[in-house]
Amino acid sequence: MSVTARGSAEGTAGDTAGGGVRRRATYFAAVAAIVVLFLAASSAPSPLYVVYQQLWGFTPTVLTVIFAVYVVGLLSSLLVVGGLSDHVGRRPVLFAAILLEIVALVLFVLAGDVVVLSVARFLQGVATGVAMTTLGAALVDLESPATPGRAGVVNSVSPLGGLAVGALGCGALVEFGPSPTKFVYALLLAGMGLAAVIVALMPETATRRPGALASLRPRVGVPARLRVDVVPVVPVMIASWALSGLYLSLGPSVAAGLFGLRNHLVGGFVVTLLCGIGSITAFLLRRRPAVRLLAPAAALLGLGTLVTLLGVTTGLVAVAALGTVIAGVGFGAAALATFGTFARIAAPHERGALFAVAYVISYLAFSLPAVVAGFAGTAFGLRITAEVYALVIVAVTAVALVLRLALARRAAPAGP
Repeated sequence: MSVTARGSAEGTAGDTAGGGVRRRATYFAAVAAIVVLFLAASSAPSPLYVVYQQLWGFTPTVLTVIFAVYVVGLLSSLLVVGGLSDHVGRRPVLFAAILLEIVALVLFVLAGDVVVLSVARFLQGVATGVAMTTLGAALVDLESPATPGRAGVVNSVSPLGGLAVGALGCGALVEFGPSPTKFVYALLLAGMGLAAVIVALMPETATRRPGALASLRPRVGVPARLRVDVVPVVPVMIASWALSGLYLSLGPSVAAGLFGLRNHLVGGFVVTLLCGIGSITAFLLRRRPAVRLLAPAAALLGLGTLVTLLGVTTGLVAVAALGTVIAGVGFGAAALATFGTFARIAAPHERGALFAVAYVISYLAFSLPAVVAGFAGTAFGLRITAEVYALVIVAVTAVALVLRLALARRAAPAGP
């Protein structure tokens, strides 16, 4: 059996001793399910924000602060703990993330005001940041040499699928289920308990290395040898995650405020339409080379955003939905191209840190524009904020497309 480096070798050896390829595949699937669970938990509060506003009467600005608190926690954990599992192992870091997520979910159940809600959201951000880098690295560790590239596909499909499932499931439970601000989190708590059991049973896949304390120094960097592969994907990554930030922060509000669709299930469906289409697209395109997906992804993201903007300005729900579907295809292609590239180029001892870089870029693009949009929505109104946000995304996708085509032209072999 071929193993690329000693970090994977230890996981492979332990796996083989405990049941071989089948056991390895089982834990690979379990880790992918935990990715979906964490992202579902992270998107679950989005349809509930309207409920919290009705219960506690806070302003859109306060809602933006709650969103920002989550992002601060997530980015802090990515910067500080992103590479820790490369030194102490995947299991202890992942187990700690699950325990912290459980604490956050308990606080959500108990929340009776904005302060407790903000603390819960901050802790959830920290837990999600720790978990996502570790889970992404563990998937690459557990990937079978017989199916190279599978981890990159799962790292692309699972997060988008988790966001879609969380938003739609929570929207449905809020609209039709009992005690919406508690029942959702009770279900997620049960899922996290099962995840903790799985992590306790799974084999360690990374070799322990010295330097754990030094790895906690906040830093983000890409090894020089990998930059030629990373640089081309960054603009598309920024455009796609900025678009998702628009949908998760303003999507339900736009559906309710501009289209009059106040059903909580519809609010969740807005997010699900983008992320669900993205997840399906990433799966269907899984055999395509990542480098060939970057330009089409940028073009579809820009086109979809323009069509959605047309639907918003004309008040036509069907046009906005069509634009979301087009943008979702671009989102899925972009996710596959970017995370597939990171999974392919990272050596075992670099995986945690490199996936931390990927998620830092993604969540900065996801969060900063959304936070600005939240404050702008209060100052200038929802419609103009959504329109300006969409136009900025179109501009970013245009830049990403031009850069990608220029790099492709430069890399093309000279003619005779």
